[in-house]
Amino acid sequence: MVDEFFADRRAVHGNQRSTIRSYQNALSGFTDYICSESYGWIDRCMELFDTHPAPVFHYWNTARHIQEAEHGGRRRPFRHTELQAFFDRADDEVERIARTDRKGWAAAFRDATLFKIAYCFGLRRNEVRHLETFDFSRNRKAPEFGKYGHLNVRYGKAMRGSDYKQRNVLALFPWGSEILEEWLERGHPHLATQGGTELFTTERGTFVSETALGARFRQYRDDIGLGREVVMHSLRHSYITHLIEAGAPAYFVQRQVGHEYASTTALYTGVSDEYLTSTVRDMLGGTIGDALRNGSKE
Repeated sequence: MVDEFFADRRAVHGNQRSTIRSYQNALSGFTDYICSESYGWIDRCMELFDTHPAPVFHYWNTARHIQEAEHGGRRRPFRHTELQAFFDRADDEVERIARTDRKGWAAAFRDATLFKIAYCFGLRRNEVRHLETFDFSRNRKAPEFGKYGHLNVRYGKAMRGSDYKQRNVLALFPWGSEILEEWLERGHPHLATQGGTELFTTERGTFVSETALGARFRQYRDDIGLGREVVMHSLRHSYITHLIEAGAPAYFVQRQVGHEYASTTALYTGVSDEYLTSTVRDMLGGTIGDALRNGSKE
């Protein structure tokens, strides 16, 4: 009754794809255990019931994890102007709190820096909040980035049954080094514990929580009039999109963001209408355009 059960979960209960997959993973694990010859259940069932258990979950009738954020196409990256407006709003909050001499400006400064670094290196929320100062190092091929030319991401998204996946990310935006230097000089000492290496901490010296970051992000997003289709993960989404728009090789982008498959990177690419229009113009003005014109003559 697998098909009937999950059809009911989708149509009647409105479960998301990720929820369906969670149910199926749990049940599939149980049936794998029951059907394994290692535990003797097959022989016992034959003895008691004159039949044996058989697996009911297969590749063709289960929901597979086909992309990192299963949002049904409702989320999108920032446009360049929107991203700048978002960062400006974050900076304004720091200045507003600082002018009123109220406690909290350091936390606002921390979050503003964190959002920028998440975009600057294409990081997930959990990856950026776990950063520590020793994760950054020089890239001798790009000395203009100073001490922040290379980032070792230690809390990359884990695959099922494995530990966190690490990856190396190269700095591409020079302004990222300036932002990090300013934070470590002006903001970090107000929150970090003595000798602490955590880059983004709370007043208690712990890593900032995902919940707090989400609340701050939604506040700024709503303040500048963006819809709910823009979420914190859109910073990473925007990084991928903007690199593709800038002409970065697809494989390089894939390596930067730690996707195992190029198809996943493609799912995260949401190039702008302006980029598509200019691409078409370049195509029509180049060899493809010549081929099209020659073909029409024939």
